[in-house]
Amino acid sequence: MNYGFRLLFVLFFLSGCKQEAVIEFTSSYFSEEELELCNNEPCSQVSIEYQVAKGDESIAAAINEKIEWYIIASLFLGDDDAPSAKTIHAAATEFILAYRDHQPDLPSNLDLGGYDAEVNIYHAFQNESIVSLEMYAYLFTGGAHGYGATSFLLFDLKTGEGMEARSLFTDLAGFAAYAERKFKEEHEITEDASINSTGFWFEDDQFYLPDTMGFSEDKFVLLFNPYEIASYAAGAIRLEIPIEEITPYLDTEFL
Repeated sequence: MNYGFRLLFVLFFLSGCKQEAVIEFTSSYFSEEELELCNNEPCSQVSIEYQVAKGDESIAAAINEKIEWYIIASLFLGDDDAPSAKTIHAAATEFILAYRDHQPDLPSNLDLGGYDAEVNIYHAFQNESIVSLEMYAYLFTGGAHGYGATSFLLFDLKTGEGMEARSLFTDLAGFAAYAERKFKEEHEITEDASINSTGFWFEDDQFYLPDTMGFSEDKFVLLFNPYEIASYAAGAIRLEIPIEEITPYLDTEFL
């Protein structure tokens, strides 16, 4: 093998290594059936499908810690400001015991047979710089219906640190104005009409970006959860904008 060929081989190998993802994700699942306290008596239902980061040890650990915290917080029913559980197993146990504590006080016609918790975390988008996880959590603890909400977790793949979607933009005001135009088009609101003219609940009748934003496949998603700008019956209000349309407003470091 001559020197020139060896050099080309090394460059090709290094180029291939550089393109490999530092972090990969696999799916994992947890349910109440894994808990010993559910072996001999009925339990509230707990269904959790989530992502586990693998690869660089420190980066993966940072990402997995935040994923686990989100799941624990989603199952929390206590009166304290923050859950005391440190693991998914412990959080699910506390959720089930909460129903058992409340059940004796329920009238027989309102006894639900158990609470219900569902958490799903999907791998929605990843490039060389960031990963976007879309998360849905639903709890039913009595009443006419439960409540479900979607959120996004964004991570810097160089560090494993969480990121705010707003921090990805170099021109956030310009993006907000563009998003308002897209929102009005989506909901057939004329350009000169107020944002609430068709029944939305935007505060002060002014469009604003939602707290829930993130990437999903080739789209950037803006999502208003139930009750944020419309009734529960309206469900989540989701606006998807192709990524190529928002690149003028984004920090190119993350593209």
